[in-house]
Amino acid sequence: MKKHFLLVWCLFSVHLLLAQDAVPISGRVTDAKTSEALIAVSVLVKGTSSGAQTDVDGNFTVNAPANGSLVFSYIGYQDQEVAINNRTTINVQLTTDANQLNEVVVVGYGSQQKRDVTGSITSVKGDELVKQSSQNPVSSIQGRVAGVQITNAGSPGSSPQVRIRGVGSAQGGVEPLYVVDGTFVPDLSFLNPADIESMEVLKDASSASIYGVRAANGVVLVTTRKGKAGTPRINYNGFAGVQRVTNRLKMANAQEYATLVNEKFESIEEPRRLPLNSPSTDWYDQVLRTAQIHNHQLSMSGGTERITYNFSGSYLNQQGIVKKNDFERITARLQTDFKVTNNIKVGYNAIFSNIKTDTIPTGVLYQSYVAPPILPVREASGRYGDPANINLGNFSNPQASLDWFNQVNRSQRLTGNVFGEVTFLKDFIFRTSLGLNYNLSEYRNYRSQDSLTSVQFAERSLLTKSNYKGNSWLWENTLTYNKEIGDNRFTVLLGISSQRDRWEELIGTINDVPNNSEASYYFSLGDQSTARIQNTGDLFTFASYFGRINYSFRNKYLLTTSLRYDGSSKFPKANRFDIFPSVGLGWMVTEESFMKNQTAINNLKIRASWGKLGNSNIPSNVFNQTIDLGSNLIAFFGPGIPYTGGSRTQRVSPILFWEVVKETDLGFEMVTLNNRLTIEADWYDKRTEDAIFDVPALGSIGQGGTIKSNNASFKNTGVEFAANWNTEATSNFRYNVGFNVAYNQNEVTDVNTLTSQRGGSGGVAGNFTTISRVGDPIGTFYGFVVDGVYQTEQEITGSAQPGAKPGDFRYRDINNDKVVDSRDLTITGNPNPRFIYGINSGFNFYNFDLQLDIQGVAGVEIYNANKGNRFGNENYTQDFFDNRWHGVNTSNSYPSADLSGVNLDPNSWYVENGDYIRIRNLQVGYTLPTNLTGKWKIQTIRFYANAQNPITIFKYNGFTPEVGGRPTNAGIDLNVYPLSATYNFGVNVNF
Repeated sequence: MKKHFLLVWCLFSVHLLLAQDAVPISGRVTDAKTSEALIAVSVLVKGTSSGAQTDVDGNFTVNAPANGSLVFSYIGYQDQEVAINNRTTINVQLTTDANQLNEVVVVGYGSQQKRDVTGSITSVKGDELVKQSSQNPVSSIQGRVAGVQITNAGSPGSSPQVRIRGVGSAQGGVEPLYVVDGTFVPDLSFLNPADIESMEVLKDASSASIYGVRAANGVVLVTTRKGKAGTPRINYNGFAGVQRVTNRLKMANAQEYATLVNEKFESIEEPRRLPLNSPSTDWYDQVLRTAQIHNHQLSMSGGTERITYNFSGSYLNQQGIVKKNDFERITARLQTDFKVTNNIKVGYNAIFSNIKTDTIPTGVLYQSYVAPPILPVREASGRYGDPANINLGNFSNPQASLDWFNQVNRSQRLTGNVFGEVTFLKDFIFRTSLGLNYNLSEYRNYRSQDSLTSVQFAERSLLTKSNYKGNSWLWENTLTYNKEIGDNRFTVLLGISSQRDRWEELIGTINDVPNNSEASYYFSLGDQSTARIQNTGDLFTFASYFGRINYSFRNKYLLTTSLRYDGSSKFPKANRFDIFPSVGLGWMVTEESFMKNQTAINNLKIRASWGKLGNSNIPSNVFNQTIDLGSNLIAFFGPGIPYTGGSRTQRVSPILFWEVVKETDLGFEMVTLNNRLTIEADWYDKRTEDAIFDVPALGSIGQGGTIKSNNASFKNTGVEFAANWNTEATSNFRYNVGFNVAYNQNEVTDVNTLTSQRGGSGGVAGNFTTISRVGDPIGTFYGFVVDGVYQTEQEITGSAQPGAKPGDFRYRDINNDKVVDSRDLTITGNPNPRFIYGINSGFNFYNFDLQLDIQGVAGVEIYNANKGNRFGNENYTQDFFDNRWHGVNTSNSYPSADLSGVNLDPNSWYVENGDYIRIRNLQVGYTLPTNLTGKWKIQTIRFYANAQNPITIFKYNGFTPEVGGRPTNAGIDLNVYPLSATYNFGVNVNF
């Protein structure tokens, strides 16, 4: 780091010496409309490396030749070049760049003006991300991008689930491709949102196809902040706050639980009865907490025309709302660009993160849901409350589980990119870049020898350790040709890419390691005869060739076409490569002569695109036959001669090739009402062909089971709409309001198997709860339809369910054959949302600012499998107590307390409405007046208060309606980690 400072200082010194013949020029930069001073405007002497930035009053001083020019640039404003003409004082007014079609957006391997883009791309600026308290950058765009569904997990450090324009695969990967400064990464959990300059979401096949086989589920491009020429800028941003569970699930208390269990005992003629006056334990209150969170970031940036730099460091400490669940992240980032000559540029960007997580037992929330409230946390003796003492089942004591569990996860990641860029023959740019992603992670779990309860004990201690190492490199070379000839403007890109990913994990276990301290957790101290080691890993490669042409005629007829030839070692050699083309067309209607004399529409673009993508996110080696030689199989050939045998562990498809996505997109973009209102709308048809699916293997070819092959096709069709209003009502009041909504319909169009594809497991083990069949969405809920509750024995006599009893569900006889059986199973719900929407607004009044974001989902169902976790005498929700059947005509919607037998079959009672609307973020800020901060030599100080997820309105009977999962297992709630509301106070200081 010292070397970089010395280099910057030397360059500054050289430029000061060279500028001795220049004259000092001063001036002030203000807003053209409000006349307010603009702070930190970049002022560069054209053709040199000299520059400056405006201070808190908008003033600047720079040395420049009397016959030179100054270039003024500022985010959100149009650049302005001013000739000096022997003047020593120059005052400049900058005009805001309100036309969003002229904004620059990042696309694959380059950037374009928004007006030239023919695909569907949404850009979110970094300044919008930092106004959220989300610690994962992807969570910060929830509700801001039409057609992008984000499902958050509540545990600290977890990555959200992202679906762009629906689900297009069943067993292949469905997450988008993440690209950070040209490097492919699996997620963004290591990245501080404050380090991001912009985030672009490539939604359609035309814009994403330049990434070929990796882009079937869309692409998220992240550009981190870069240094800008001028005096060094130092920024501190920090906040501290608390997180609390919202919409807490209410469980039955001890008296209500005893009432329900006694009703159950009575129905099964069990003579035992529980007392109604036992002390009550609220197990959720026992394991949950109000959690603390604080985050701090310090950054510095600056440079000259020859060298720019930006480096930052941040520290995040976040407690989980479950006790003992803690997350700590340290991030450091360094970026430097060198302009070696006017034609050569080199640079690098490196991000290092160190993460420590204190984890919790995976089943503690389930234990808190089912543990009887009459079970005490501790007995009078001080020992943990033991389920054996209440004789109601083999329940775990949740507090004992938390106290006994001892696991720490640690990881370090280095993500970086180095590049070199050469401009030659005026119009050609050659760029070579090498991206690296290196990851080390480990976990240590120690289970002590102990006896906490009758079901929570261990006769021997057990130490488990895991060491994981993953590394990947991506080398890409591109040649770009830019040319403008008369009315023709085009850019041609050619590139070649190669990538290698490798990971390896070593897991070991051993017994009898003493529990002295962290320093004693080593294998050498355990019983060596019990040591077990498992080693797994993978290595796969990619090779790609790609090209793209962007063409514009008279700035009104646009063409984008790309072609990528991709190969992956994950597929058999015969089907390893494929071609992925795309084409996009655009028409700038407002550039036509018949639109020139009108003022109602400022800009109107109509576009259409088509593209083909691939999906390589499948397990490696699925086409290789593997044999298990540890099965002790013996075969005899000839007269009693034994041969060692083995069993096939996996079925191999004779043919396996790419999952292919073909997508058509039609849309328009319009700016109207004096550049205040921006409207964008899209219709798309996205089809997945040859999706990889597990199908049953024929017993005639040996061992049964399933086989992976290309056996299904899916379709997502939808409409997206976004509108944004931005205006300045007065010089001291301005505001913006945005709204976006997306509708998506998912459908299975083909399944090349004789049997329906079942999935999902909820309630009693072995109960499939979803189905994927032609004509319905992927992973729809499948079960019986509840038509009420049997009230009397007379109702049951002669019914289609002769084995039922009063208080049991009455199932609908779908096919009217007078028998309720598997032929009456039908679709009961859809976990794929039909609508997702968001409302985003911001207001500025004098020095005060307010941001309000609202987000929601509609047309979605959740399978509440928690209600079906009945193996004995588990606790009930208070909702069940209030609505249960406990006698004739007491309820026709909820069953009796004897929730067993046919009541546990997958049915519509478990399927609940998952719609919700939420205040996603509310932030109020105040910026101190410049006449105060100027005295302290500080540019700006802004204080803010933030509330994230403070209010969520929904009907679902659970902690949260945000329930994710893989495509055939989505929307099934088996005690998901609760989401929380975050309240914090922060400060942002610019020096």
